[in-house]
Amino acid sequence: MTQDLRCEEVIDKLLEYLDRELDAETDEALARHMETCRACFTRAEFERKLRARVNETGKVKAPESLRRRVRAIVEHY
Repeated sequence: MTQDLRCEEVIDKLLEYLDRELDAETDEALARHMETCRACFTRAEFERKLRARVNETGKVKAPESLRRRVRAIVEHY
């Protein structure tokens, strides 16, 4: 993947890029593209921040009042 990438190609491979699942050549091509393309860079940053937020959200314990309500609903059905 030595040619210049189009934005569509970057977006198509963005999640693999963020997961570090691409070969070195493709990874470098995406990084180079995002150095000069503000739109793709912004999309990548949004995805990074979203992943971090989702990851942090999973660590917060639900309030006891919510846990009781969910238990009551589950027991009802």
